[in-house]
Amino acid sequence: MRRLLPSLAVLVLAVAACGGSGGGGDGSSAQDPIKVGLIVSLTGNYTPLGSEDKKAVELAVEQVNAQGGLLGRTVELVTRDDKTAPDQGIVAYNQIKGEIDALIGPVFSNSALAVEPLAQRDKMPYLSLAPTQEQVDPVKPYIFVTPALSSMYAERYLQYIQAEGIKTVAVAWDSKSAYSVSGHEAMVELAPRYGVTIAVDESYETTTSDFSPLFQHVRDSPAEALVFWGSGAPGVTAAKQYVSSGLKTPLFLTGSQASKLWLEPMGDAAEGMIVQSAIGVVGEHLPDGKQKQVIDQMATPYEQKHGYPPPQFAQDGYSASLLLFEAIRKANSTDKTKIQQALEKMELITPNGLFRYSPTDHSGLSPEYISVNTVKDGQFVPTEWAEEQLAKTVTAAG
Repeated sequence: MRRLLPSLAVLVLAVAACGGSGGGGDGSSAQDPIKVGLIVSLTGNYTPLGSEDKKAVELAVEQVNAQGGLLGRTVELVTRDDKTAPDQGIVAYNQIKGEIDALIGPVFSNSALAVEPLAQRDKMPYLSLAPTQEQVDPVKPYIFVTPALSSMYAERYLQYIQAEGIKTVAVAWDSKSAYSVSGHEAMVELAPRYGVTIAVDESYETTTSDFSPLFQHVRDSPAEALVFWGSGAPGVTAAKQYVSSGLKTPLFLTGSQASKLWLEPMGDAAEGMIVQSAIGVVGEHLPDGKQKQVIDQMATPYEQKHGYPPPQFAQDGYSASLLLFEAIRKANSTDKTKIQQALEKMELITPNGLFRYSPTDHSGLSPEYISVNTVKDGQFVPTEWAEEQLAKTVTAAG
């Protein structure tokens, strides 16, 4: 395996060291800042997600600039709000496309899918913060994804379900969310491979406020677990109503609930629930090594600055920043084609895990970097199965 950078401290020092040789190879001057576009939801339903992405990307930019920037130039963030609306994502992109060297975001899958063809058309290196499968299947040369894909979350749950000896599940999914639809489709496709039967397969809409019919259908079925695919408000609404319903079938929630934005409104009612997350969310439970070092490089200053550990969405934003910074360093240029080529050869440990992008894989991660957690004393703690699996994964990665 090629040598992997153990932490951001090493990364940014290496980045700074390769500067000072004039412009970026694209006609820019050594004094011009490198401009990174960031489109996230700062208003609308996905505000809690987008605001965490923004905090994390800002932290990464502060850290790299504190070490001398990239190619001897400072990094400047150009931020826009997609207002949790695909058409506003397009407006935001068109506002900044002429001044940026690369793009990070959006977190809202529907916006990400709207921006994607524009970035591809403009040959804009684009690191998406949304986990929807369609972005990278099939591969588009300039489009890369930072979170684990919905299909990977589906497969990781099926691995856990199989290990727990569960044979029959119920699945609920938001028909208006590209993330939820993608995850549901993957779970239906992969379930037979893991010997799992889906007894209840039920859609809802983002605006749904009453989940009692769903819970009754699960109660009347042989399902041994309920896997709930949803982002934002439905994750809290459904989980609270699940508790009050008295349903005993265990509730499994996906990575969209892996933050204080879900924990805080849930309170004590969250105790014992099963919630997936990126590996970085449970970094304190990992064995010492490079993966833990990179997570700590983000988590410690993030918590000092904001007063709470970085949630799922912050992990995505920070990981995207590290990948982009390293691509610019390896390209030794802000030429968009050179950045794209560097990303396709990328192998880097980030808070989301070890990325291995290639010309045929623009997601870069594998399901092994997803944790299956339980809520204990208001914190996400890996299940015994997940702790065992994650330890093997990070040890193998070095």
